[in-house]
Amino acid sequence: QVQVVESGGGMVQDGGSLRLSCTTSDRTFINYAMGWFRQAPEKEREFVAAISGNGGNTIYAESVKDRFTISRDNAKRTVYLQMNSLKPEDTAAYYCAANARTWPYAYRYWGQGTQVTVSS
Repeated sequence: QVQVVESGGGMVQDGGSLRLSCTTSDRTFINYAMGWFRQAPEKEREFVAAISGNGGNTIYAESVKDRFTISRDNAKRTVYLQMNSLKPEDTAAYYCAANARTWPYAYRYWGQGTQVTVSS
């Protein structure tokens, strides 16, 4: 079973920044796209961003485009989500998704989530 562990969540003020990290135990990490999703209270889980195995392709939800950046370090089996200009509506639990089955929305493995809270 592949383990997926997120870190880096926390509380930040409106306009602030955070960087999330996600590390996986999968040694075939480089072969798969990775993604980030989020879920706010009483809302459906939604797609945030995804990155291809070699990092050459990225895709973002319209709501985070130009503010968030997804990247990966294949040597460390880690994917990052740099979040700038954070807004209160970005408050959610953020989930890392590993080993895409179908680009960019379907994944085999999920982390437990890390909470991001943006105060106004």
